Amino acid sequence: MLPTLPDYASLMQAFRWAIPDRYNIGVDVCDRWASVDPRRPAIIEDFSDRVAVTDFGTLRARSNQLAHALLRLGLARGDRVAILLPPAADVVASHIAIYKLGAIALPLASVFGVDALDYRLRDAGVRAVITNAGGVAKLVQIRAHLPALEVVISTDGADGSTLGFDAILETASAEFEPVATGPDDPAMMIYTSGTTGQPKGALHGHRVLLGHLPGVQFPHEFFPQPGDLAWTPADWAWAGGLLNMLLPSLHFGVAVVAKRFEGFDPEAAYEMMARLGVRNAFIPPTALRMMRAVAPPSGRHSLQLRTLVSAGEALGAETYAWGREVLGLAVNESYGQTECNLVFASCAAIGVSRAGSMGKVVPGHVAGVIRADGRLCAPGETGQIAIRRPDPVMFLGYWNQPDATAKKFVDDWMITGDQARCDEDGYVFFVGRDDDIITSSGYRIGPSEIEDCLLRHPAVAVAAAVGKPDALRTEIVKAFIVLRPGVSPSDELVSDIQTFVRQRLSAHEYPREIAFVPSLPLTTTGKVIRRLLREQG
Repeated sequence: MLPTLPDYASLMQAFRWAIPDRYNIGVDVCDRWASVDPRRPAIIEDFSDRVAVTDFGTLRARSNQLAHALLRLGLARGDRVAILLPPAADVVASHIAIYKLGAIALPLASVFGVDALDYRLRDAGVRAVITNAGGVAKLVQIRAHLPALEVVISTDGADGSTLGFDAILETASAEFEPVATGPDDPAMMIYTSGTTGQPKGALHGHRVLLGHLPGVQFPHEFFPQPGDLAWTPADWAWAGGLLNMLLPSLHFGVAVVAKRFEGFDPEAAYEMMARLGVRNAFIPPTALRMMRAVAPPSGRHSLQLRTLVSAGEALGAETYAWGREVLGLAVNESYGQTECNLVFASCAAIGVSRAGSMGKVVPGHVAGVIRADGRLCAPGETGQIAIRRPDPVMFLGYWNQPDATAKKFVDDWMITGDQARCDEDGYVFFVGRDDDIITSSGYRIGPSEIEDCLLRHPAVAVAAAVGKPDALRTEIVKAFIVLRPGVSPSDELVSDIQTFVRQRLSAHEYPREIAFVPSLPLTTTGKVIRRLLREQG
């Protein structure tokens, strides 16, 4: 979709959307390739003792069988079907089957507890769940609260009222006529947490995949190229894992690695990427900082990375510099939200790359930094990131929440709640969430700059900065720091880190309080949960 042109201005001028009147994600990412080359690798599952490859032909057959089985079980167009599984080939087959059926896929992270599942399944009115034995054990605890839930299917086999995934496929035909869907017909719903209230279901049409394509091709430097192989540690239940990597890669016929980690392991990530020859990785900033904290891979692992993209929170200039120096390539930062994803990005291949910046507007989108009245900010002025509708990647609305949907817009600008500033060259720099901004002695301070500075200190592995209420200054900056292995906390180290930041930033930005912690609280998507840190005081 993105033309291969040598400069940003030419790309912006040449790009045109091509959204057909009839479009189905399942057909696009599977059947299209299966009809041309059924043995083409689609999913490469890396287990502890073996590697299993699922080709497009197998995905087509299994997804068709599952679509038949779901239809036989009473599922129909518009029904919500949840997928509660770690990354695996059956997850992909489930997504494809749901899309072909015209139903709505609801991806859920395996790490969700019973309360999180209870709310999402009830709110969405889910009629069927595809899961494993671990998921079934959670559902047993809450099934009485879920009157709409009629069908539970387990990839670990039948158990009581739970149906076996493979068993229901055995008697189903491998041929299925997909439901005719349009680009605006609902395809998936991903729950996103706001600063207040319960999570909201962001409902997307089938066009959401087409809307993501330029935002994937741009930071992955004209993806795909011969030999490309994709991987992300981000859970496929998150928009970052599902739409930044999995589905776009399959659209382009690029195989995707499925690797299950019990908590992100940077050494295991290096080893796996080298062994399998991963060429394109999407790795959130927190995971990159964990990789930065261990020994460099050179001499130990022979990486073949062509592109490395990061998103989800600010990458920072320090991690950017580390990527250049240690990995030998630019980390192309990108930006988006579940409601409207991948609208800003970098592309070092054509010179769109600047330390500390998420890049520029991706071709095909109209986005910027605006004031409260909807006018664009002047260069250097802090405002809110916003995207103008209509836009193929933008959500249809929040599930059963029209008022919340309306509040997401100022005129035709979809507002994000993220503060940023844009320089004279069009590069956008993330400042922080509305609720993450620290107000101290009359200054408005974004945590990202402080955290990036803290990472330059040789004792710091990972850090987060929040505001702590203070009677004199309104708030003071407090830092929560995970130290590098072998470094012990001390009062002397606190003083040294404070001086380090004060000398490199300013007197009002250094952390007046520092807490050394074994780990930081993270969301399932790898973002630091600053709210929990603020609550610690």
